[in-house]
This record gives sequence, structure tokens and C-alpha cells, in this order.
Amino acid sequence: MTAILGGFGAACCWAVAMLTSSRASRLVGPGPVLAWVSLIGLVVTVPFVVVAGSVPADSAGWLLLSGTGNMVGLLLEYSAVRTGKVGIVASISSTEGAATATIATIAGEALSALTAAVLALIAGGVALASLGTDDRGDEGRGARRAVVLSIGAAASFGVGLYATGRVSGDVPLAWAVLPARLIGVLVVAIPLALLGRIRITRQAAPLVVAAGIAEVVGIASFALGARQSIGITSVLGSQFAAFAAVGAFFFFGERLRRIQVIGVGVILLGVTVLAALRAGG
Repeated sequence: MTAILGGFGAACCWAVAMLTSSRASRLVGPGPVLAWVSLIGLVVTVPFVVVAGSVPADSAGWLLLSGTGNMVGLLLEYSAVRTGKVGIVASISSTEGAATATIATIAGEALSALTAAVLALIAGGVALASLGTDDRGDEGRGARRAVVLSIGAAASFGVGLYATGRVSGDVPLAWAVLPARLIGVLVVAIPLALLGRIRITRQAAPLVVAAGIAEVVGIASFALGARQSIGITSVLGSQFAAFAAVGAFFFFGERLRRIQVIGVGVILLGVTVLAALRAGG
């Protein structure tokens, strides 16, 4: 039951983070949103880091890469939802596991024929989800730009996940969460504050607070569930894209074209199967 609740909780939190950050990004821009989300996440995380204590020195490089990958991924994702549909952006970004598997293969990890087939299936789903964005004018260009940014976000998240995986057994959970938030504050929040560009509006304020907390709670929920079963937690947690797409339909009135719905479905199927395969391996 812990694995089910942990995975479901993670999916819900990450979907909330996606929905709230998408609205906030359209109100104040992706940079300020990332700055506030990082700052809020850092405030939530630091007390747990203090309790957890220090980490091995040889883990620092991987933690830095993990945080950088996550931060860049979030920035690209927030940029994508300014002009693209949440359902498409969330679905493509959720292929981070496929990116991680690809990176692991490049690094020398053996790739089974079944995993390769699933990766090809996910790539096909991304291609289908990208179709229907060929409208002319600003809307069409914005949709195509969102697809490209979402692919970049998935790749960046994949780098972060791979780095996290290299040190996950050596560092406490709080330290795995800290780097992205700390880097976000140092690289984005402080420079924007010095330039007087870390703006926030009354409408955006509760959205970035919710996104910042949801990101951290989602990771904690995932880790809690994974203690009992990585497989179940991974499969359920990967469904955040489906929850975000449904939420975007009900709250924002977003509608996907039929070919895009098929593409999103293929991506979700592929991501679910890949999560199960990697957890089982």
C-alpha cells in the first residue's frame, strides 16, 4: 500500500506543479517562476539537509550535474508551457526516463531488445503528439517551439536523473533534492533580484508557492513509496503527465487533436512499460 500511495502521491504533486507553474509562467515568465519555485523549494528542503548531515566528497560532482539537469529542465519546461498545451508539454517531458536509459546506454550499460523497442515506441508517440501543431501564424510557431523545448526538457531531466541514480545510494534524500533548488537560487533567483526582474503578481504568488512545495513533496512521496517497491512507485509516478493533461482539460479548457491524443497515449504507455522494465531490472 505504501508504494501505491507514494507513487500516486508523486504523480498528483507533479501534476499540480505542472499546472500551477504553467499558469504562473504565462503571467510573469519562466525565469521568475523558476526563481521563486527554487527559493520556496530551498526553504522547504534546507531543514532536512541540516538534519541529514554531510555527504561523501566524491558525490559532489554528480549532485552538481543532477541539480543542473533538473534546473535546466524546469526552465525549458516553464518556457514550453507559455506557448504550448500542458498535455503535450507534460507528456513529452515525462519521457525523461527514456532519456536516462539512452544516456545509460551511451555510458556503456547494456540495452535489451525490449527496452530498445519501448524507446522507439516512445519516440513514435512524441512524433504523433507533435503533429497537429502546424497551424500558421504565431500560434503554430509557438506550438512547434513548445515541442522543441519539451524535448530539451526531457533530455535535461534525463541527465539529472542519471546523475541522481549514480549517487542515490550514497546520499540522503534531502541532499538529492537540494542541488536543483540551490542552483536555481544562485544562478537564477539572485541574478534576477539584482537586476530587479524577479517580479511576482498577486495572481502568480499562490501558484509559485504551490509549484515549489509540490515539486519537493512529489519527490519525497516517490522516495517513500520506492522503499517498498520501486516498480509500482515508478509506474504510478510516471502517470503525472496523464493527470496534468486531464487537469488542463478541466481547469483550462485545453483540447488536443485526435492525433495528439493518440500520441500522448502512446507516450504514456511507453513510459509506463519502460518504468516497469527499469525497476524490474
